[in-house]
Amino acid sequence: MYIIKNGKIILKDRIIEGYNLVIQDELISDIYPADQADPYENADLEVIDAQGGFVTPGLIDIHSDYIEHMAAPRPTALMDFSLAIHEAERELISHGITTMYHSLSLYKINLANVKPIRKSENVQKFIDLIEKSHTSKHLIHHRFHARFEIDNVAGVDSLRRFINEGKVDLLSFMDHSPGQGQYRNLEKYKQMLKAYGSVSDEEELDSLIKKRQEREKISIDELKQIARMASDKGIPLASHDDDTTEKLEIVKDFGTTISEFPVTLEVAKKAKEMGLFTVAGAPNILLGGSHSGNLGAAEAISHNSIDILCSDYYPSGLLHAVFKLHNDYGYALADMFRLVTINPARAVKIDDEVGSIEQGKKADLLIINELDDSFPVVTYAFVEGKLLFKTTYRGYKGESDKNC
Repeated sequence: MYIIKNGKIILKDRIIEGYNLVIQDELISDIYPADQADPYENADLEVIDAQGGFVTPGLIDIHSDYIEHMAAPRPTALMDFSLAIHEAERELISHGITTMYHSLSLYKINLANVKPIRKSENVQKFIDLIEKSHTSKHLIHHRFHARFEIDNVAGVDSLRRFINEGKVDLLSFMDHSPGQGQYRNLEKYKQMLKAYGSVSDEEELDSLIKKRQEREKISIDELKQIARMASDKGIPLASHDDDTTEKLEIVKDFGTTISEFPVTLEVAKKAKEMGLFTVAGAPNILLGGSHSGNLGAAEAISHNSIDILCSDYYPSGLLHAVFKLHNDYGYALADMFRLVTINPARAVKIDDEVGSIEQGKKADLLIINELDDSFPVVTYAFVEGKLLFKTTYRGYKGESDKNC
């Protein structure tokens, strides 16, 4: 049992001070004024002094392929996958991420440029490890976000099997064909291929683009059937890189409730009008815009057109994007925390248990303090009431800390 004192508690719509928060077993059991008679004076509990820091819900990341980088720090250097997932969660908890939807890609296997980590047998290993984490020692909540590339015709049966086995927690349909979606700017697409060293000759580039544009894709009817299977299992459905309002109409008809990375402001606004949750990448905020030349997340937030931030490929970005939006753009901190807590929880249908600080909800909680230069750091992290992470920064002691 813990009691957190001297913290600024971030609720869904405001920040409150002068309150104590009590954790009992797995849950938030009480929030009460600090100046009233202490009902827990004689209780067997541990007092934690937040030292004026923010007490927040744990961060919920519904789109990140970071686990791929942990398992393959170089394209052909595949580490032990169990090691990767255990080390990844130790890092993720330090960034305040208590629920991670690992975005594993189901790509067409025979593409020459598919990273080895994305081959079907390696994706299967990760899916099995995520499933195993539910019944073995682990730190955070691991979930499987199936990113299905719609030209992966041969992978449909595997996807159906994962859905039927109850292993999929979020499903998104992707189309990374050049000339639309994320890669609608063909010159940017060519620059990317050159940067990765895939192809450098212009004729080869044009030939490769043409081949990718002409690849066979699964039919609309088959997409609808898969979407119906997911819906029957209660799996949220997302669309990826929406670039036209017409595409939004199509995916909404599938039962889609989430629009990931809308490509333009017009599309983001339309997605919101249609009742879809809209997702942008936290790195977009830190970089000052999209690395693909698409919608700037900060601009979309200024138009109230983004509901959720995800880390995408940079886990520390979630926390820093929230504080950057507050410190540099002037948005209310409680509003920005909704982008990484209750809003993603609602989108993936887990908001009855996590995503906000309320009595009876799971005690997935953080204490966040700011260093001298307004640099936010997680100093405590709880998952289901267990204190899993604690760190202390050494203070400045005098003229020089060289001997500290």
